[in-house]
Amino acid sequence: MKLLVLGGTGFVSRRIAAEALARGHDVVCAARGVHGAPPAGASFVAWDRVDPVPDGLVAMRPDGVVDVSGTPAHVSRAVAAFPGAHWVFISTLNVYVDESRPGASADDSALVAPQADGDPRADPAAYGPMKVACEEAVRAGAEASLVLRPGLIVGPDDPSGRFAYWPHHAALAAADGAGLLVPGTPDDPVQFIDVGDLAAWVVRALETRVSGCLDAIGPSLTRRAFVDGLVAGVGGGAEPVYVPSGVLVDHGGAEWSGPRSIPLWVADPAASGFMAREVSASLRAGLAVRPLADTVRETLAWLRSTPDAPITGLTRDEERRLLDDWRHRTAART
Repeated sequence: MKLLVLGGTGFVSRRIAAEALARGHDVVCAARGVHGAPPAGASFVAWDRVDPVPDGLVAMRPDGVVDVSGTPAHVSRAVAAFPGAHWVFISTLNVYVDESRPGASADDSALVAPQADGDPRADPAAYGPMKVACEEAVRAGAEASLVLRPGLIVGPDDPSGRFAYWPHHAALAAADGAGLLVPGTPDDPVQFIDVGDLAAWVVRALETRVSGCLDAIGPSLTRRAFVDGLVAGVGGGAEPVYVPSGVLVDHGGAEWSGPRSIPLWVADPAASGFMAREVSASLRAGLAVRPLADTVRETLAWLRSTPDAPITGLTRDEERRLLDDWRHRTAART
């Protein structure tokens, strides 16, 4: 298969290109080249997508195209250049109107209205609507396509630092014995996808020409199951301490990402379905999910070999202060 990866130098697209190469495919990566290099073995074509499609790419006539863009004009231009290829477009769960309903699926979830342009960095609310417009461009222009909607993508090289928070803090908790702060309750949902699992699924879907729209997310876990896999992945020794969401909010804890945040934690009832989506259709369509402990081990190894790897959220000192305060409060009530 001749595969054109629009990108190939960033977190997700580079992993997809590497997976395709490992499976023996001919891979061309097209990007500006400012975020790194494509994987060894891939050809590279410099292309800033505000410019016309380079003649060399047009002549390539790829069998498959993978695109991760969130800019509708860029996607429309590329689809017009390669309409006969089988497209896989990487979208997002942020395309859905309602995040409050646990058990929702791609088949029964309404989309937000499309938006043709904007700057999600300045206006994060534009991200989902612009991805919807990209999806529409792919479905309208490509002869065959698969739209995949991931939630949180995790694993080595993740630039967000959100999942990395957990192996990092669990390893520290195992070392200092002060406990691992876990938000909410053991039954709260947690949901994500390993970047390697996503990449393998994308390539298999191209090989077998899977089409349609599917959520690209692993099965939802309970918080207890997540912590069990996390502790196993770091080699044990980290004792979880559950702290109610309301207490964390009262003490300035932030949800999901950013300073003083706890990643993979959403206390807002309006988002109670965000990490509890039904993905049986995705599993039937070929998504295979590795054990959580394996993802944790790989991420922790990457963190230890990459001193400047991003880790978002609470510092270990902030976490320990919250744990101390919670222990004092619970001791005072007994």
